[in-house]
Amino acid sequence: MGYKIRIALLGTVFLCAWSAAVGSAAEVRGRVSVIGQNGALHAGLEDGVVLWLTPLPSGVNSEFRAPGNAPHRMLVQKNKHFNPHVLAVQVGLVVDFPNHDPFFHNVFSLFNGKRFDLGLYEAGATRSVHFDRAGICYIFCNIHPQMSAVVVVVDTPYFTLANDKGEYLISSVPAGNYRLNVWEERCTPEALKELSREVVVGQGEMTIGSIELHESRRMVMLHPDKYGKSYDPQIFSSPIYAQP
Repeated sequence: MGYKIRIALLGTVFLCAWSAAVGSAAEVRGRVSVIGQNGALHAGLEDGVVLWLTPLPSGVNSEFRAPGNAPHRMLVQKNKHFNPHVLAVQVGLVVDFPNHDPFFHNVFSLFNGKRFDLGLYEAGATRSVHFDRAGICYIFCNIHPQMSAVVVVVDTPYFTLANDKGEYLISSVPAGNYRLNVWEERCTPEALKELSREVVVGQGEMTIGSIELHESRRMVMLHPDKYGKSYDPQIFSSPIYAQP
């Protein structure tokens, strides 16, 4: 199971030291597409693709954490679904989980990125999570197994999600060396590793050409409840994740 991935880097690239990057910034643009096994374009799947640039050399840097007064992001529970399904945030940000359904929910995650259990809470209530480290956080409801979402937590301010046309834009990127990372829910860890690579950003605008994810198989698997046990038998809705 995996993806064949091809990335073309286009445009003029200027070699710059970080010290020369002060006061200059670039816009990094590009396009992603998901190609099915039959070679056809899977339109509408691109808006779940997360892209981010990690400055090199990498290391812990407090300036790459969201400030304590940064506005909260939100994952709404409505009609037994999370909205949005994929959320990208910077390390240090708080995400609110309001319950807009007329019944209880129990949001939890047992996966890397952030482990938490918000417990049962009723209609109209909100509980929050501080995402204090980078990682991919798969989120579920302990009552409704068909509910799933993903929070992608990155340790850089230079990130974005592609839109439903596959277009993306990362703004205000200082000139310098970066590692380009891409995440997509149907992509295996091996494919993600292959996709990641170094890029050099100069001043002005940089275009990263076609990023094509060739789908070979969807990841559709059952997940346990917060106790590590199976849910009571019932109809599951896709997408459903297993621990990576």
